[in-house]
Amino acid sequence: MKKFAMAAVGGTLAGILATTYVAGPLLAQEDARAATVYEQLDLFGDIFERIRVQYVEEVDETELIEAAIGGMLASLDPHSSYLSPDDAAQMRVQTRGEFGGLGIEVTQEDGFVKVVSPMDGTPADEAGMEAGDFITHVDGESMLGLSLDDAVDMMRGPVGSEIIITVVREGEDEPFDVSIIRDTIKLTAVRARTEGSTVVLRISTFNDQTTPNLISGLNEQIAAAGGIDKVNGVVLDLRNNPGGLLNQAIRVSDEFLESGEIVSTRGRNPEDGERFNATPGDLAQGLPIVVLINGGSASASEIVAGALQDHRRAIIVGTKSFGKGSVQTVMPLRGDGAMRLTTARYYTPSGRSIQALGVSPDIIVEQPRRKPNTEEDEAATARRMRSEADLRGSLNNDSLSEDEIRQIEEDRAKAQAAADLRDDDYQLAYAIDVLMGLSALAK
Repeated sequence: MKKFAMAAVGGTLAGILATTYVAGPLLAQEDARAATVYEQLDLFGDIFERIRVQYVEEVDETELIEAAIGGMLASLDPHSSYLSPDDAAQMRVQTRGEFGGLGIEVTQEDGFVKVVSPMDGTPADEAGMEAGDFITHVDGESMLGLSLDDAVDMMRGPVGSEIIITVVREGEDEPFDVSIIRDTIKLTAVRARTEGSTVVLRISTFNDQTTPNLISGLNEQIAAAGGIDKVNGVVLDLRNNPGGLLNQAIRVSDEFLESGEIVSTRGRNPEDGERFNATPGDLAQGLPIVVLINGGSASASEIVAGALQDHRRAIIVGTKSFGKGSVQTVMPLRGDGAMRLTTARYYTPSGRSIQALGVSPDIIVEQPRRKPNTEEDEAATARRMRSEADLRGSLNNDSLSEDEIRQIEEDRAKAQAAADLRDDDYQLAYAIDVLMGLSALAK
């Protein structure tokens, strides 16, 4: 026992000596780093004072400090930024779904402002702005070299005023100008409608209204169809949805999942990670789901698409999503300002990060660019639409009852409506066709 006790004490002493031996250099390194930081802060103070006293024009000290803070955050990544008191107030309004502006979500790439997506029914959407457009000039003034916040400030203005945006678009040989009239943006988070036997839920943003709108919209469409057995499936249209609130993305996913992980976040420190799981209950009552995405589907949209894809609850149709897989935390600062800081990456249930990669569709479907119809096209369509019934003196069909003929005509009208939808929105029509096929297999 005595030998054992001595060995234990010896081990403890060795541990203390080892700790002392290692801690010495570490403490010295920490002291050196702290000294370097203080030297840099002294340098900042020196530069600030020289600008304040010696710059050719008098400067606003508050604006100078805010610019320095903004530059520090902007150097981290495209989504970290400083929010002045006005910007912070504007952001709080946006999450409630009503604000003034153009109606586009933007980011920065290669020094230019890039459109993530235009929001449904906004001035930018109606003016024809598209996801992936680069904005090079505003009212003839170049945006190259500006911070994202400064670029956004250039695009702001009074409601009712005109702005001329110069756009560079893939597939266009030359830049072109787009005129937009600023307006109050009232976002309808979810628009619900029925196409044939399919309920289409168009989710344009993730704000406080999203989940309540989703629930009421789907239930209203099911009731209008005559019950759940009259519906063959649900399309969640997340195209050009730039994202929004993380908790809303989790709630929307939870509405269609019975159990399992929805998303996890992992920050700098492993212990700060979070996992969000689904609770029992499926709003769609087991109906097949197709999720539509494209290059304008970002952030919260990608959480929903990734979660439903990994759980095999939905088929993803469209094109690769934007690839914003990071989480921003808004931290209030003194003086009513705020700091938006990237604090984590999020991961889909299978453990994949979509940062910079995006969500890949199960079925890739491009949206063809609309081409104007020519007189030759219309004549060819008219020739194809002629049938036996159009011929003079053709015989009647006497083998079917009036009810059977009426049913055939109704089915034909539905098929024609589906064909018309392909001309108007090919991706959506494709998604509905997929649901029709899944419904037929289930029967």
